[in-house]
Amino acid sequence: MTEKAERLRQARIKAGYRFASDAANALGIVASTYRAHENGQNEFEFAEAKIYARKFNVDPVWLMGGNASDPTSILSTRVIDPPNAKVGAKLVGRGKKIPVFGQAVGGVDGEFLMNGTVLYEVMAPPILSDISGAYAVSVSGDSMSPRYEDGEVCFVDPERRVRKGDYVIAQIRLEEGGALLAYVKKFLRHNSSELVLEQFNPQKELHFEAHTVHSVHYIALAGNA
Repeated sequence: MTEKAERLRQARIKAGYRFASDAANALGIVASTYRAHENGQNEFEFAEAKIYARKFNVDPVWLMGGNASDPTSILSTRVIDPPNAKVGAKLVGRGKKIPVFGQAVGGVDGEFLMNGTVLYEVMAPPILSDISGAYAVSVSGDSMSPRYEDGEVCFVDPERRVRKGDYVIAQIRLEEGGALLAYVKKFLRHNSSELVLEQFNPQKELHFEAHTVHSVHYIALAGNA
């Protein structure tokens, strides 16, 4: 066992943790990682020493093998900064729910019918809580993997201006009088003649005539809801 490892063991015992696993749980780290540091199997760096020192109430310099004979001696002369945070008042207020559109199985390019059917409702994330008309869509298929996976929820801001490179949901009416189809893709360009979107899996570009485009809305964020 190295001197650093032995000092870590002493600090842990002095702090009242009988077993290494108890200390690891208190630190919020994997027990095997901590044990490897304490038994000398793996070296720990100063950044880790500071974390251990704070929990065990010793000086990190001493843990790293410094000359102080008393592990608390340097701490006793150090000026501790006062806390710079305070507990604020409890936030009170009602959240906003938004609809999630989609369908269980998408088309070849992950498209799904945008017919107004709501799968369920979710709480709007803070970024969309004040956006009128905000909604979400459930991704169908893996056409945009690894960016978006099947079943992931995309939260949409219909008011934000879309720029090249943004991720969007585009609503397209391919046939006159036909249903709207929704595509979750990467935006490339939109002009008077066409809308061009990028797909990842398989990699390709999708081109839609401008007159078929109903809307192109910005995806603010995504995740599991």
